[in-house]
Amino acid sequence: MSVFAGQPRVMSSRSAVVLEAIKHAILTGALEPGRPLVETDLAQQLGVSKTPVREALKTLAGAGLVTMSEYKGASVRTVDAALMESVYDLRLLLEPEAVARTVRHGADLTAAAEALRRADGSADRAERSLANRDFHRALYAGCGNPLLVSTLDSLRDQTALISAAAWGHVPSWEREADEHRAILQAAASGAADQAAELLRDHMRCFVDRVRNSI
Repeated sequence: MSVFAGQPRVMSSRSAVVLEAIKHAILTGALEPGRPLVETDLAQQLGVSKTPVREALKTLAGAGLVTMSEYKGASVRTVDAALMESVYDLRLLLEPEAVARTVRHGADLTAAAEALRRADGSADRAERSLANRDFHRALYAGCGNPLLVSTLDSLRDQTALISAAAWGHVPSWEREADEHRAILQAAASGAADQAAELLRDHMRCFVDRVRNSI
């Protein structure tokens, strides 16, 4: 049976559809960590040529979801404690300050509230992890520093991968949703320092919960 069976299809360019299908399969675990990604097999399952598959794998490698080896080819990236510590170390250094600046600038937080609603209504771990990723971005996107935004954006897919993998061992998304609501409430009320501190605690608690489970 195809790992892509039952996935929603969004009308888009063929390359974009292939990219989203493979990403979704990775984030749900249908393509499990460490699994080889053979272009011919993926193309056959998706009903496309190898070209959009090859392009998708290169894009996913750049996003940190796929590893490429000259000798072994492409495979789904394995999530381990070292990856999580690296990603969250950088996020903890940058993201709380970015969120505080967003709040001080009075940026529109409508997108953050919408992302929370999407997360609550998600059908699977992939949709929830991507919605959570969008929630965090909506909180830092208005910080006023494009370089800071792009740096945090570069971690978004890896964060989604880590969350989806962690929830397979520690299904803590309801607790995290409550923490997100508290962060958004502080941000919406203009409490920049409180929002930043709640975010910092939120990320630290996540790392502590899953450190020994992945």
